[in-house]
Amino acid sequence: MIRPMRSLVLLLAVLASPVLAGSEPSRLTAAARDQVGVTVTYDPAYAKLGFPGGDVPRDRGVCTDVVIRALRDGWGIDLQLAVNRDMKADFAAYPALWGLTQTDRNIDHRRVPNLATLFARVGAEVPLQEDPAPYLPGDIVTWKLPGNLDHIGIVSDRRATDGTPLILHNIGRGAQEEDILFAYPMTGHYRIGKEQADRLKALQ
Repeated sequence: MIRPMRSLVLLLAVLASPVLAGSEPSRLTAAARDQVGVTVTYDPAYAKLGFPGGDVPRDRGVCTDVVIRALRDGWGIDLQLAVNRDMKADFAAYPALWGLTQTDRNIDHRRVPNLATLFARVGAEVPLQEDPAPYLPGDIVTWKLPGNLDHIGIVSDRRATDGTPLILHNIGRGAQEEDILFAYPMTGHYRIGKEQADRLKALQ
């Protein structure tokens, strides 16, 4: 009985949080779900993109592209521009994993550690939990996959039969909606409410 009660307390605390005000998760989940059946290929190839608003063809992409497209289509937030401007303002705040000495607007926003850093810097980070209740529609989660690979997806408004929220993501078969929330070690949980959205838009 302790675990269900703890889950209920956590859920009530999250729902009461002002961070949700104006976050419109339904628009974000809908924009992510619209990619299912459209983005059918996982393609990590480096590509030269337009700027701002650059994108690879919609039939292909990687896990970050699901998040990038959902925020762009659902909320008008351009992560390509936001990451580029924030990295230029404080390059040292971002992970030094790729041997870069300056920004690259073609790829910086398509890297999971960079998105996680940006979300944390705008105040979107939420504590990780082992229960499904705190993971709300529109939340963004990051994982560490086998082979030390980073992954990112969006929490759906639909649930598995056991109540676990589904995830909208691209893990290798194009955009899918699947039950993988607890399939891999989670490394981050982020919630973009009105305040965080405003901070992201201020970078545009």
